[in-house]
Amino acid sequence: MEQFLFEYGKEIYTVSEITARIKRSLEGDFPYLRIKGEISNLAKPRSGHLYFTLKDEGSQLRAVMFRGRQLALRLVPKDGMKVIACGALTVYEARGDYQLLVEHLEEVGRGDLYLAFEELKKRLAKEGLFDDAHKKALPGLPERIGVITSPTGAAIRDILKVLKRRFEGIEVFIYPVLVQGADAPPQIVEAIRQMNQWGKVDVIILARGGGSMEDLWAFNDEKVARAIYASNIPIISGIGHEIDFTIADLAADLRAPTPSAAAEMVIAGKEELKNQVESLSRRLRAGIKGLMRENEARLSRCLTSPALVRPSDRINQYQQRLDDLERYLVRFSQHQLSIFQNSLKGLEDRLEALSPMTTLERGYSITFRLDNKEVVRYPAQVEAGDRIGIRVRHGDIGAVVVQGNCIKI
Repeated sequence: MEQFLFEYGKEIYTVSEITARIKRSLEGDFPYLRIKGEISNLAKPRSGHLYFTLKDEGSQLRAVMFRGRQLALRLVPKDGMKVIACGALTVYEARGDYQLLVEHLEEVGRGDLYLAFEELKKRLAKEGLFDDAHKKALPGLPERIGVITSPTGAAIRDILKVLKRRFEGIEVFIYPVLVQGADAPPQIVEAIRQMNQWGKVDVIILARGGGSMEDLWAFNDEKVARAIYASNIPIISGIGHEIDFTIADLAADLRAPTPSAAAEMVIAGKEELKNQVESLSRRLRAGIKGLMRENEARLSRCLTSPALVRPSDRINQYQQRLDDLERYLVRFSQHQLSIFQNSLKGLEDRLEALSPMTTLERGYSITFRLDNKEVVRYPAQVEAGDRIGIRVRHGDIGAVVVQGNCIKI
C-alpha cells in the first residue's frame, strides 16, 4: 500500500477540489465552441431555462441555455431539431457533469444562409444600393397605393384593414405574387417592373408575414434588391416581424417592422390630416390678421405724416434749404477765388523779382554782339571794330569796339 502511494502520488483531493480543478481546466481549454447535433430530452421548467441533450450517432452532450440568452432566439427549439449550438464547455459541480453552456442556437443550414446573406449585403452595399442618397421620399398624401404580396396571406388582410381605418376610400391596387420559394423572386421582380411601367400608383408596399429565414429568403434575392433600387416609385418594405431583416429592407426607400406598420407609414390618418389642415388654417388666419394690423398701422402713420397732410410745407423747406445751399456756394466760391488771386499775386512778385528788366532798372546793362545777338560775357568775345549793342532799362545803344580783347582797370 505504501508502495502504491509512493508511485501514484501522495496528495489526496476531495471530490469538490478535483471537480473544481477539472472545471477550470475544461473551461480554459474550450472557451467557445460550435457543436452540431440533434436536440433530445428538451425540458423547460418554470424558471424559463432550457435543458436538453445534444446527440449524434455515437455520443451525447448535456446542454443548458439560460432564460436571458433566449431573448434573441429566432427559432423554437424542439426535440429532433438539428441545430448548431454555440457556447462554452463547463462543469456542473453539484453533479460533476460536464455540459455545454449555450449562448446561441441556429438550425443546421441556417448558418450557410446567414453567410450568404452577409456576403450579398456587403457586395450590394459596396455598389451603393443601400445609400441614403438614393432613397426616394414618400408622397405626403398618395392617391393610389400599390401592394405587392400574397393575395391569401395575413399580410394583405392587415394592410387593407389599417388603410381602411386610416383613410377609407383610398385606392389600393394589389399585385399578387408568391412570397416564398424559388418562384417567388422572379414574380416579385416582374411585379415591381409592371407597377413602374403602369405608373398609376404613387407608392408601393412590398410585404409578407413572418417566418423563418428560409421562409423569407425570397426577399434576400439579388434580383429583387436591384429591382427595388431601380424602381422610380418609392417602395416601403414590410417583411416579417420586427426582428426580421432582409436585403429587400436595406434596398427599400423605407423599412417598416411589419406589414401593418407599412400601412400605417404609407399614409397619414384622415383625422391626422384634418387636424393638420385645421392647424394650418389657424396659422394662416392669424398671419393674415397680423399682416392686416401691420398694414393698418403703416397706413395710419402715413395719414398723419406732415409730408402727406401738408406737402407744401415739405416743398417750402426744401426750397429754403436750396437757398441756403446757394448762398453757401457763392461764399465758398468767393473765398476760393480770393485764395487763388493771392496765390497768383505771389507768383507774379516772384517772377518780377527774377526778371532781367528789374536788374536793368537798377542801372545795369546787357552787352551783345549785333551780328549774332550773342551776349558778351568776356572781353575775348569781341575785337576792335566789332559792332555791339548795349541794352539799358529804356532801350538799346549801338556802339563799335575801339579796343577789343582787353580789360582796363
